[in-house]
Amino acid sequence: MANQSQWNSRTAFLLSMIGAAVGLGNIWRYSYVVYSNGGGTFLIPYLIAILIMGIPFLIMEYGVGFRHKDSYTNILKGINPKLEYLSWITVIIVYFVVIYYLVIVAWDLVYLGSSLNFNWGSDAALYFVKTVGGSSNLSNMGQILLPTGISIVIIWFLVWFITHKDLNEGIGKASKILIPSLFVIMAFIVIYALTLPGAIIGLQTLLTPDWNMLLNVNIWLAAFSQIVFSLSMGESLSLTYASYLPEGSKLTDNVLLVVFANCTFELFTALGIFSILGYMSYTSGTPMIQLVSEGTGLVFIVLPRIFNIMGPIGHILAPLLFIAIMFAGITSSMAELEPMINSLRHKVDWSRRKTVSVLSICGCMASLLFTTAISSYLIKIVDGFLTEFCIILLIILQSVIFTWLYDLESVIPILNKNDRVKVGKPWVFILKYILPIFLSFLWLSGVYGIVVNSNSFEISIYIIITALILTLSYIFTNLKPKTE
Repeated sequence: MANQSQWNSRTAFLLSMIGAAVGLGNIWRYSYVVYSNGGGTFLIPYLIAILIMGIPFLIMEYGVGFRHKDSYTNILKGINPKLEYLSWITVIIVYFVVIYYLVIVAWDLVYLGSSLNFNWGSDAALYFVKTVGGSSNLSNMGQILLPTGISIVIIWFLVWFITHKDLNEGIGKASKILIPSLFVIMAFIVIYALTLPGAIIGLQTLLTPDWNMLLNVNIWLAAFSQIVFSLSMGESLSLTYASYLPEGSKLTDNVLLVVFANCTFELFTALGIFSILGYMSYTSGTPMIQLVSEGTGLVFIVLPRIFNIMGPIGHILAPLLFIAIMFAGITSSMAELEPMINSLRHKVDWSRRKTVSVLSICGCMASLLFTTAISSYLIKIVDGFLTEFCIILLIILQSVIFTWLYDLESVIPILNKNDRVKVGKPWVFILKYILPIFLSFLWLSGVYGIVVNSNSFEISIYIIITALILTLSYIFTNLKPKTE
């Protein structure tokens, strides 16, 4: 049996967990979600979503992982041997997320190099399509985006180099460097952005409340959706990291620290992003509504346009921003890779080095499939299916499994032993009834969107992904341990 790793300090664990939570979504998704869902009004359902979903679910993951100190697949197998198949579905889905997630980090690496002399030129949108991410034009499927391919190999090597080492020498040490650096860089960018002419235009656009939105179910779905993605719920990575904690560790207190750090970071970052957008609106006369976007459109098209007109400071802020995005992407992907590493090690009794090497080589080869001239379109398809359909469904199933098939109340004494913040039966009630109901609405909304908006090409991708997940899960479930 593979030896279970263990954190050597609370700092290493906390920074690794913060790194897992703070990712691309905090930088390019949150500000758009706030803006398009009532501005400052959004903060009310957002805080409620944290209290009744984010924190309770993470406490559950911490408690179960810490109690068993085993892989996610073994824990579910222990509850019921038939659940092992579902557990492999979970870790494989999260592994697939890493595969396309690192492609986006690779795009960022291309832009980091380009930011040194603004190679994207005056037409940032054309640069993205021709050089980095392609478009949805299927006739270009045969073209290869070489800069993206090279960057994918580099990023996967960096992830392998960090994660193949001992837990504390690899992920622990890297998190101690990358996370503080990320926070310092973003603090500099945001503080400077707040001083820009027109920053107030962006801040007012972001935070002006629309109280009528509170009666709109979509704002509540958006808040719960943001918390799911922001805290990486249901991906078993929190459970896996918590399983590495030594005896006597704080659990609930750690959850609160991680959630606070994550949510503070994304709100703080949104202030900076919208201040920069306000500056662009002020100096160019472009209405804010034409500038606000999310995802690739914001980071790889809108912001480069703004850097072009900022003068010398743009040549400082641009590299810093892309470095920050790369740090956030790498720390999150390392965490998302960990459940697969831990589960596979316990299944086939491999060393950490061998497990990470095999997964990195396979993952890199799969990521290279996204180097065609429809790269961004493929990622949009895969991301929508895995996040809006698969992961939310997994969270619902985990809530049911751990509250109906598992004695979750037996975890309460473990959670309360060393923590100042205590939990009790109300915590179990939330997970058992309230959380599944809210998430079921969110899941049905996502499924409806997929069904209504998908074309035949997208549906074929969904079918291929589903077949791969189910086939690989069957293979891993039936693997027999083989000593090296």
